[in-house]
Amino acid sequence: MPSKTGPVSAIAARRLKQKLASATSAASASESPADQGPPLKKTKASPARASSAVKNQSLPSRRGEDVKPKRDSARSSSRRQSGEEGYVIKAVDKLHGDDVEEGAEDEEVDAVSVVSEERDSDEAEAPSPARFENFLLGKTRLSKSNVAYSTDSAICVHLKMKMTLAIVGQYDLWVKRGVVSIMGAKLHPSPQLYRVYAPSTHSLPVIKCVAGIDDYAEIEIRSCQTGPRGLKSLSNLYQRIWNSKKASPAGVWQPESPMSFSILHSSSDDPLKRNLRPFHLDKKWSISIKALSQRGSALRVLTCGPKGSGKSTFNKYLLNHLLSPPPTQDGLNPFQDGVAYIDLDPGQPEFGPMGQVYLVHLKSPVLGPSFTHPIINNSKHASMIRAHHIGDNSPKVDPDHYIMAAMDLMHHYRILLQSYPQCPLIINYPGWIFGLGLEMATLLIKSLGLSDVVYMSEKGPMEVVEPLGMAAQEVGLPMTILPSQPLEFVARSSAQLRSMQTQSYFHSFPYQANGALWSDVPLCRTQPITVSYSGSSQGLFGIMVTGSHQDPAFLRDLLEGAVVGVVAIENLDAIAKPIDSMVEPNNDIANGSNTDNPDSSEDISMLDATNPDEQQHSPPPSPPPPQSPSNTPHPIITRTTHEKLPYLYVGNGTCTPLDPNKSHSLGLALIHSINPTTQTLDLYTPIPPSTIRATLEHGHKLVLVRGQLDNPNWAISEEYFAARAAQRRHRRVMQRAKAENESAGRKMDATTRAEYAGVAERLKERVHRARNVPWMKMVEDEGVDMKEVGVRDMWTLRKRAYPADSGSGSEGEY
Repeated sequence: MPSKTGPVSAIAARRLKQKLASATSAASASESPADQGPPLKKTKASPARASSAVKNQSLPSRRGEDVKPKRDSARSSSRRQSGEEGYVIKAVDKLHGDDVEEGAEDEEVDAVSVVSEERDSDEAEAPSPARFENFLLGKTRLSKSNVAYSTDSAICVHLKMKMTLAIVGQYDLWVKRGVVSIMGAKLHPSPQLYRVYAPSTHSLPVIKCVAGIDDYAEIEIRSCQTGPRGLKSLSNLYQRIWNSKKASPAGVWQPESPMSFSILHSSSDDPLKRNLRPFHLDKKWSISIKALSQRGSALRVLTCGPKGSGKSTFNKYLLNHLLSPPPTQDGLNPFQDGVAYIDLDPGQPEFGPMGQVYLVHLKSPVLGPSFTHPIINNSKHASMIRAHHIGDNSPKVDPDHYIMAAMDLMHHYRILLQSYPQCPLIINYPGWIFGLGLEMATLLIKSLGLSDVVYMSEKGPMEVVEPLGMAAQEVGLPMTILPSQPLEFVARSSAQLRSMQTQSYFHSFPYQANGALWSDVPLCRTQPITVSYSGSSQGLFGIMVTGSHQDPAFLRDLLEGAVVGVVAIENLDAIAKPIDSMVEPNNDIANGSNTDNPDSSEDISMLDATNPDEQQHSPPPSPPPPQSPSNTPHPIITRTTHEKLPYLYVGNGTCTPLDPNKSHSLGLALIHSINPTTQTLDLYTPIPPSTIRATLEHGHKLVLVRGQLDNPNWAISEEYFAARAAQRRHRRVMQRAKAENESAGRKMDATTRAEYAGVAERLKERVHRARNVPWMKMVEDEGVDMKEVGVRDMWTLRKRAYPADSGSGSEGEY
């Protein structure tokens, strides 16, 4: 519940945090009974189950009881936010979507409890706040006197000097008069619109008037409907992060029609009662950003520091400051050549998908978190110069390949300077700064030709700061040490943010002329791309698996349902050649002496699993076409026994990464299924077809690289969330139709009622089917002999298929 005291600033709260620790604990303990409140609905449960529920109040129901969470409960909010990637299990929860209307929130909504299969041991779950705290977001409460005009889709606001404005949601910002600052960028009057994304997962960007005629600036804030907002119907991680359509408390000015943003004075004005925080730039950060920007085109800065210290945030503010300088007397922009950005953090990239390092050329400020721009659209504002697939969230797997990729990106930056000689460079280094990570950082400092080094922690440790300082001193570089970014509240963990960014990447359309668009349709309901990996029309040259040893017999299991990198080979010399001491490829695997039916013990593909009757009538396998000179296999490419997949396999089972100097990454793909009969594979990818076509026309070869990226568990639960969202929408339509008939004094006719009932029944069946998670094999309850199934099927996720009259349905799992 909101605090009874007035709003306080984030800076004042941090200063008083230690002094008021004991008082806050006492107040929290005294207010806890009032905060809990009575439940909205009591469930019928046995005494044994009731005692179990007391012991496990934070756990969801296992039997499907209809349990409603408490309104505005911090524990309920934490449970909704803590669900991240994983397999879907049966549970019950309440999902408050951003577009839930009054009256609809009383519906009982089934949700899924998402359980992470693989959690990093060094990552803690996002902490849940003990209670709601009222924080000051803007210095002045917006009123009608500050509004110049308003329309159905925009408002024009007068900002006085040093007046700040905090907005949650997404909007287009147009500066009409004066100068305002936002996220490090100083925006001057121009016809340009700046798209701003301000979700509650991050600290809210603050708009501040820094200069203006008559000491005020005039800005227009426009509502925008395009963006990743629609992804809330596909994942609970995207719910409750934008503005609410509910009415705010009295005293806060509201536009006449709902918009895609909300202007808030304090966090208590938020109808969803979220722990919103404004971002206040540290004074030392501000001084350092101004000093670095004075170097102009000679700037070559590398930012490093521990995990969570604010490296990406500092780089983004520095980038925006460089891209928005004041115009000179002759009207020219001193940074008209843009800014180059090398991101060496494959685990938390800013402008690309997971598992990549890249070089991007930017010419416009970036005003949003990373999942709002997961892919760069090659346009006048930004372009992807070069990228390399690391295949992991950390460079620990192959540090040598990582260093080679970084050196190649620096080489292409020097090539970029030939066309844009006034282009500075910002390099973002990952948070791995101990051991081998420290050695790589010192190597990059000595060899990249930098101008500055920034370390983001005043607390050391000294065993890290001293080697970095010595390396910088050895090449004559100044090293700046800045305080870390204070993090008091985290709405999403690192693993959840990676899942959100990957999901946003696969649902984006980067080639749209008017900016990025997002699709809210589950991937399983879209048409995958079919690629041939054999024959005269072979479009895939080979498949690689990085990391530890992998048996080629398990290659299909490794690929189906996995996220892979799509890498273009510019020269076949990029493939490492086996040395004489290595064992040659296994000819038995290549020739395939097993003459049994290769599909007898295979899993049902995603397309066939939805309609098993069609699989029985599939055409017989046709003989493979003869090899043409254009697709002559490489010496180390081995065809697997059953599927005939082109595996870049050396005798010891390892795949040496491709040479970054002779290859580059196009992006990521999600493999839907592999069809051994037609020797094709189906995949999803946001890579534009024009990019793939241009790559093949240049004579490059395409290779899929299976690395150690996170499992796409977000894709498994998409259909369930989409089905529940469709069901909620239909319920609201029925309620509105019923209310309209009642207000008109008439009853709904039988035909209309039957139509609504039919749609509701179909949606209910869709939700029931969605609980049967895709990409799994159905195993009958009787007559299963594990010896006949074989070792290979032991690695397959199974779900027990019960008889129709058993009463268990399809909800039982093991």
